[in-house]
Amino acid sequence: MFAQTADEPRPIHVDVDVVNVLCTVSDKRGALVTDLDKEDFEIREDGRKQEIRYFTRETDLPLTIAMLLDVSGSVRSVLADEREAAGQFFDTVLRPTDHALLLGFSSTLVLWQDFTSSSQRLKNALAQLHAVRFRGLPPVGQAMPGTLLYDAIYQTAKGKLEGVPGRKAMLIVSDGLDNGSQKHLDDAVEAVQATNTIVYGVCYDQKFFGCAFLSSLARPTGGQMFVTGKKRTLDEIFKIIEEELRSQYSIGFTPANAAHDGKFRKLDVKVLTPGLRVSARRGYYAPVGSEGSGEKK
Repeated sequence: MFAQTADEPRPIHVDVDVVNVLCTVSDKRGALVTDLDKEDFEIREDGRKQEIRYFTRETDLPLTIAMLLDVSGSVRSVLADEREAAGQFFDTVLRPTDHALLLGFSSTLVLWQDFTSSSQRLKNALAQLHAVRFRGLPPVGQAMPGTLLYDAIYQTAKGKLEGVPGRKAMLIVSDGLDNGSQKHLDDAVEAVQATNTIVYGVCYDQKFFGCAFLSSLARPTGGQMFVTGKKRTLDEIFKIIEEELRSQYSIGFTPANAAHDGKFRKLDVKVLTPGLRVSARRGYYAPVGSEGSGEKK
């Protein structure tokens, strides 16, 4: 469970039987392409072509953002940069219909700010962030200090983002290393996929496997992983993410397979124009039971 410091009402949850897929399209140089039409796309579920019923370009659908910041001792040297860059990001991205939350994770999970459309409240919460320093091994019998990355991802996805309509993104700023979570890596991956959340990872350290985990988490959702450092600053990365979030296509279809069996279904989104690359989630979990639990377009 989260340790909570502030609270606002959560966005309304809506259940309808439509699968919504958000995607971005880029050319060979990596520049975003924002002038395509419905006829330029093809989407398949488990290899079967689907009829695109809903299509929006440069969508203004409400945006829900969960920002997860690693505040363990291993990243304490970059917290000041995190505060400044994240504050600017919220100032630029959030509109009146959007919501964001801020969660810090180390050996515990602290919800510094629950859903709000106020960038000032989020910046006030950012000012409270502080690192939990590693002070050596604990006495025998006491728990080891940890970095509960997988728990943070899972609990945020299932506890805060599940069923929320519109566009959802999770930004994870960390070295990608987990220590002590009750949930496993596969649980974290399944949770973000099940809640149709686009994940962006911002990684501090390439020496270990943490960056690879953030990449493997982000790419199947239609997001990506960035490494911050001398070549690319945190502020520059947030600006790239901001541009992507404002350059999305929203594609909606009613699955030809109407079974509510809870199984994972593979998605393949293609752009018919040669030379363009699409980033979109690679699958979703079908609803369970007699009523749909998809998400409103």
